[in-house]
Amino acid sequence: MSKAPYPYAPDEFDLVEPGSGPRGVHRAPRSGWSKAWPFLLVLVVVPVLAYGAVSSWLELRAADPPATASTESSAPAQTPAETPAESAAPEETTAPPPPPPPVETPEPEPEPDLGTAVVVYNSTSRSGLAASAAGVLEDAGWEAVSAANYTGGTLPSSTVRYGSSELEVTARAAAAELGIDTVELDGDVDGIEVVLENDYTP
Repeated sequence: MSKAPYPYAPDEFDLVEPGSGPRGVHRAPRSGWSKAWPFLLVLVVVPVLAYGAVSSWLELRAADPPATASTESSAPAQTPAETPAESAAPEETTAPPPPPPPVETPEPEPEPDLGTAVVVYNSTSRSGLAASAAGVLEDAGWEAVSAANYTGGTLPSSTVRYGSSELEVTARAAAAELGIDTVELDGDVDGIEVVLENDYTP
């Protein structure tokens, strides 16, 4: 407080009774409660606000799982890419049946040459036997048939002889026509010869 001399005349405000406080613009002394209640308010309000904040934070933490778990749960499970073979079962294709084996067409059997000269010999004592057999061949379509008596001796059985392999088919056809079983190749024979023995039956 300044100690300089007061330049103004004393007035009623300068008169102070013994034991009284200052007058005029001086503030009245504050009570103890008015000084203490702000601190009490802070002591009460701050814990309440802190408790509310902590409770809210705990509720939010419980509601929201950790970011890693959230990311893992929200992200769709990645499955390995399916290959065409796994995504769709291959269609079963029915193999075409194997082609049938080629059928071998048998070559046609050669036909007997009915124009081949055939001589029918009678080697028995029965008259007309060769002529009778020659007639059978002629009736079957043979065109060059003749009859004669055989002078070459006796054979074990009636026999048809042919002079070359080309005449085999024709010789066998003549033998079948006359019912003769023995057919032989003889290079000394010109064409086909039929020798009738006693076993021949017209």
